[in-house]
Amino acid sequence: MSLDFEEEKLFAELKKRKPKRILIQLPEGIKTKALDLQEKIEKLGIEVIFSGETAWGGCCISINEAKKFDCDLIVHFGHAQFIKSDFPILYIEMKDVLDLEPILKKSLASLKKYKKIGLSYSVQHMHDSDKIIDFYKKNGHEVILSGKKGFAAYPGHVIGCEYSGLKEIQTKVDAFVIIGNRFHSVGAALAVQKPVFLVDVYNDEVSDMEEFKEKLIRQRAISIDKLKQAKSVGIVMEMKPGQRFGSPKDLIKKFERADKKVILISMNEISIDKIANFYNIDAFVELACLRIAVDDFKKYPKPILTYREALVALGEKSWEDFLNEGVV
Repeated sequence: MSLDFEEEKLFAELKKRKPKRILIQLPEGIKTKALDLQEKIEKLGIEVIFSGETAWGGCCISINEAKKFDCDLIVHFGHAQFIKSDFPILYIEMKDVLDLEPILKKSLASLKKYKKIGLSYSVQHMHDSDKIIDFYKKNGHEVILSGKKGFAAYPGHVIGCEYSGLKEIQTKVDAFVIIGNRFHSVGAALAVQKPVFLVDVYNDEVSDMEEFKEKLIRQRAISIDKLKQAKSVGIVMEMKPGQRFGSPKDLIKKFERADKKVILISMNEISIDKIANFYNIDAFVELACLRIAVDDFKKYPKPILTYREALVALGEKSWEDFLNEGVV
């Protein structure tokens, strides 16, 4: 992996905006680059503070943190713009400079049955999208980019929490190819009713996501059943501005009508230890990132569900409709 921090864009924007103090958000695994970035930015006369909080996606924008320390700009690395904010934010998406041809060649064996391919990629590979499309076309495939829908910043851009752009084109394709990592491809498989293949550029693997999809759907069914049986429910909201899904007031009323006791909980970030403190609560519904409930099934001592899964448990949405609409 060879990440391009897009320093030319970064320094041009900093010189233009002239901030006095900035808060920098780096993704997990990239925080080791903090010292090098600081040395370069401070030469511009700008004071730098690095956020030690997690930055899993473009939804994790530390606006309150920046305000707390009197910063006048957030520089967020590794993700495309996710939300609009009155607070100044500079997104540095970071290109991943790789030779993709070997892994694309490897993928052809898995894709030989599928003529029409729906293509999506994590934002680090957007600069290679034309090369990827040309490669598959030269090898006999039709290629359609997923749409710029929902929170996606570009055609073909895939993010972890919703897949409107893929759902939009799924009737036009035979299978989907996700260029990136397992996080995005598993989510895609849960969202659409067509085969999904991961072209994992970091582990040099091509994987069919069907087995992972079936496993996660079984886990979601177990969680829904446990929520049906729960006598007490905690509704958890995260304070991050990009992670608010569903109405807590609406859900409280629905649970109360189902004769369940309900508490409302706020967290900056949902974690195992924080959930474990509410050990007398039978089940939780999180109104933050959908993937917290879906991906971390085994980590938590109590079942955690999404808003739509709660509606299934309450009998307001059928299991069949839930699956047809997409688990995420």
